[in-house]
Amino acid sequence: MKKVLKELLLLGAFVFILTNIISYLRQPELANDRLPQSTLTLLDGTRYRFEPTRPVIIHFWATWCRICKMEASNIDQLSKQYDVITIAVNSGEDSAIRDYMKKYDLHFQVYNDSNGEWAKRFNVKVFPTTFIYDAKGRLRFTEVGYTSTVGLLGRMKLIE
Repeated sequence: MKKVLKELLLLGAFVFILTNIISYLRQPELANDRLPQSTLTLLDGTRYRFEPTRPVIIHFWATWCRICKMEASNIDQLSKQYDVITIAVNSGEDSAIRDYMKKYDLHFQVYNDSNGEWAKRFNVKVFPTTFIYDAKGRLRFTEVGYTSTVGLLGRMKLIE
């Protein structure tokens, strides 16, 4: 029994290291590692201004992305504690995104990047992709692909 448990722990550690290496290799190259000074009009009609006064998570996803669907509850959970802005890329009209959010009981803030402009600005080619900025507006982490709630919370604790 101890041998099996040891092998499972080693396998888990290996998978963890491998997925982090893959995420690192797939991260987009940005021209600037500073938080963009922009204002977005979100799906609910509110305006959001990126300001380097608190940590912020910018999460790129799409309604057609299976991994995004698996990760959505993680992002939703994180949005209850932190400043999270999600950007739905090429996901149709506002009503389609609202329907998706309602269907999966999601409550995070969403900007509809219907033409992929913001995805291009951040050089996002793979979904989901998450950028984590510290309170000074510096990019601290980039995650590509599925990330667990624990992984995201851990990264946020590191920059607080």
